[in-house]
Amino acid sequence: MDNPIGLGVIFINVLADQLGLPLPAVPTLVVAGAMSADGRLPGGVVYALALSACLIGDSAWYVAGRLFGSRVMKLLCRISLTPDTCVNETQSSFERWGPKVLIVAKFIPGLAMVAPPLAGATRMTASRFLVYSTLSAMLWVGAAMLGGVLLRPQIERLLPHVAALGGAAIAAILFILACYIAYKWWQRRRFYSALNMARISVDELYEDMRAGTAPVVLDVRSSTAQGLELRRIPGALHLPVHQVGEQLGKLPRDRDIILYCTCPNEASAAQAARLLMNRGFRRVRPLHGGLDAWIAAGYAVEEIPPPVTLAPQPAQVAAGSPP
Repeated sequence: MDNPIGLGVIFINVLADQLGLPLPAVPTLVVAGAMSADGRLPGGVVYALALSACLIGDSAWYVAGRLFGSRVMKLLCRISLTPDTCVNETQSSFERWGPKVLIVAKFIPGLAMVAPPLAGATRMTASRFLVYSTLSAMLWVGAAMLGGVLLRPQIERLLPHVAALGGAAIAAILFILACYIAYKWWQRRRFYSALNMARISVDELYEDMRAGTAPVVLDVRSSTAQGLELRRIPGALHLPVHQVGEQLGKLPRDRDIILYCTCPNEASAAQAARLLMNRGFRRVRPLHGGLDAWIAAGYAVEEIPPPVTLAPQPAQVAAGSPP
């Protein structure tokens, strides 16, 4: 059996991809699908190995989220090449669609990496996570391999040329990968540069609050992020970043507005501040260091009551029936 890719390479590539390394596994799975279609690779074994690699990677991140909670989320957002997706879209997707978003997470850049640890941090049960994660992996691996089956004629014509190039082909692949990482890094730097603005320090905010000239303080964390840290600055109003544009008429233009979050570089707070400034608000500043800096400075915080889940009510006795 001709096996130029190697089952071990497929497993390692998929596992590395699922652990967050910039080694895309989809091209490998597409080629493996094409080779499985003509019998050069055992399709069932390839599928099982890729599925196992997905579950190992997802489970590792789930356990990390379960053990370390918001800390692992902050780490991922700090090193992510797509911080805007990491900060906002993942938590918003969880709130909008619930845990079932895990099923399609692997098809959405950014969400694929952050969804498993977020599931652990939000205390999703292990059994539920495994069900959704398995379904997601089955769909993702299956779609990639099916793409290889459909593109088999083109891939079969391409592979001999790639093999003939040898080291040059590997160098070209590494160059393309390096360009991809550089492009994503440039996007990351541009994202943070766009949010660059004057911040207020926690000491300045504390002094303003003590002096009786307290500004309006907005907690722009998502409900999910707030659930991971059930504390807030005293008197802060909860206004998730994606709702700021809907509430412009309720915000004062003649008072300072301070926004905070718990994400790296105050990304969510800076995004909300930029939106307000574009709509004519001038006295707007993110809190430097966010809630973490406020807590680290030893200033008072308020406890946020956890969300209450109502138990299902028993069915009422039909009128006229015996109790």
